[in-house]
Amino acid sequence: MFPGEADRVITRRPAPRCVPRLRNRDYPMPTMMLIDNGSTRPGSTLALRRLAAALSERIDTEVHPVSLQHADKVAAADLDGRPAWTLGPFLRRHLENGEHDFAAVPLFFGPSRALSRFVPETAAALEPELGPCHVRVAPELCPLPTGEPRLVEIIADHVHTTATAQGIAPSRVVLVDHGSPIPEVTAVRRWIADGLGARLGPEASLEQAVMERRQGAEYAFNGELLATMLQQLGECDPHTPVILAMLFLGPGRHAGPDGDIAGICAAAQSAHPGLQIHPTPLVAEHPLLVEILADRAKSLT
Repeated sequence: MFPGEADRVITRRPAPRCVPRLRNRDYPMPTMMLIDNGSTRPGSTLALRRLAAALSERIDTEVHPVSLQHADKVAAADLDGRPAWTLGPFLRRHLENGEHDFAAVPLFFGPSRALSRFVPETAAALEPELGPCHVRVAPELCPLPTGEPRLVEIIADHVHTTATAQGIAPSRVVLVDHGSPIPEVTAVRRWIADGLGARLGPEASLEQAVMERRQGAEYAFNGELLATMLQQLGECDPHTPVILAMLFLGPGRHAGPDGDIAGICAAAQSAHPGLQIHPTPLVAEHPLLVEILADRAKSLT
């Protein structure tokens, strides 16, 4: 995290037949990036690359997978022999090649300070040496107050898919995100929870939780910690399964295999034998995400 931050079948809509063309004969195309926060887990970078490739095909222009931080610590041998790009070195390489205009499609749910501070500061630091570095950043995935209804559809689809796979009813659902010291980021989860609750209906009990949060009353807006929420649910009723609706984009040290979420769930199940917790797939595993990203990319042209 950056400093200061941090039983109904859903029918998936087919991708539109038309492809938005981003090329314009009168203006050079900016170098397009798909940016995420970054992780020291190889699976996170590999997932970013797959998503960038899918977006490239969708919008018919090359999209470079770039992490803001951390990913450069992963050995190239763990990344199919190709080291990960992080923002600073990526911008430097392209500036040295005479490219000065960049477009960034962010894999962030809300208005992270990584987007409002880290990206422009990184670009500005290169300008004295390498000249102008213009980076336009598309809106985040769920810009409020309008939000993004397709994110609600993704989460609802994943909840029902998980319930069907496990042969259970989605009667207890917990929507969990990372947690943030920024109220505007937490507001995104609450907006999605409102939509998800409407989709699940009154027969489902929907709670919200965060994986982690800072201590202090000033951060109480984050809501309940996931560990505490699962402890309460286990004490109240250890027999009704819990579907954990994952408001995480891709695998990493938090949401990946053997990550923090898995550890929290394992501890709750150990404390309450018989308690079943079923995490949903991650947001980036749903095809609708590429459609959202394509619209964000189109907004930059």
